[in-house]
Amino acid sequence: MNTADTTDGILDSNAISPTDKNGRPIPVTIPVMLAPGVRVVYTTRLGGVSQGDAAGLNLGGKNGDDPKHVAANRAALADEIDARLSLVSQIHSGTAIDMDDTYAPNHDYGFDATGGALPDGGEPEPTVIEADAQVTTRRGVALGVFAADCLPVLLADAEAGVIGVAHCGRRGLQQGVIGETVRMMTGKGASIERMVATLGPCICGDCYEVGESIAAEFDARFPGTATTTRFGGPGIDIAAAALQELAAAGITDDRIVESRPRVAAATQYLSEDDELAALCRTDGEGEPELAARIDGVRHSLCTLENPLWYSHRRAALADKSGEGRMLALIVRE
Repeated sequence: MNTADTTDGILDSNAISPTDKNGRPIPVTIPVMLAPGVRVVYTTRLGGVSQGDAAGLNLGGKNGDDPKHVAANRAALADEIDARLSLVSQIHSGTAIDMDDTYAPNHDYGFDATGGALPDGGEPEPTVIEADAQVTTRRGVALGVFAADCLPVLLADAEAGVIGVAHCGRRGLQQGVIGETVRMMTGKGASIERMVATLGPCICGDCYEVGESIAAEFDARFPGTATTTRFGGPGIDIAAAALQELAAAGITDDRIVESRPRVAAATQYLSEDDELAALCRTDGEGEPELAARIDGVRHSLCTLENPLWYSHRRAALADKSGEGRMLALIVRE
């Protein structure tokens, strides 16, 4: 597998201003250069205005967060990455959408087709597009998928100028969302032989505990992906399943760019971050001290282990009713 460069683009957040020229918190993001002119961005919990269970940089609009906070977080993110966002309503399907035909900015931060609550609570009616993958040839449009344990898979053929992103939960993987994304990209001129991909943060196979029947069904579809979790029960490895799907689509191991080195470096940089320490002390989702949380991270990309990420499963283990959402984004520059 290729290894993403880890020498630039990540700063110690305690060493820079936490607010922009307008006084807004600056979203803390992790960039990965996937291919020439193609950038992947992972958001963290840091640098937002949301409160409560979604505290920090919550970008999801369907978890009860104040719509004004969500809109402010999205606007700050779009400005920080210098691109407009493209967001759809995810339903754990195998459906991909061609955003060349569909993208129509309806907010200052870009195109929101999630159907989430509007900041003013009223008109116009929210736009809804139900899908779990997006493809485009447009420049400056950041295709995004929400995640809080599910796996983002980001793909590009830089020469053809085609990018795609897929939201890969258990059901989406079983319904072939990766293959559908690749098919739509090749239909727009991308070549399988040139295509590269990277896997974003998700709950790891050591942490994703499911019932025995679910694990058996998933392993039958993706052989070898059943696990025994660190909690002692049956689990599944959705990242391993995604690699099988990419291979089946013709994207070989040597064209999988590793996000882990960049994410591990960012985790180290933020291991003494004041905002992250405050979130750990107040979120009730584990050890209250940041150092203890960091010591427990064995897989930096694991959303349950790493306090940089939102995690539905971690929130559920803490008996919380909700949690925020991160975004994994891909953009042609």
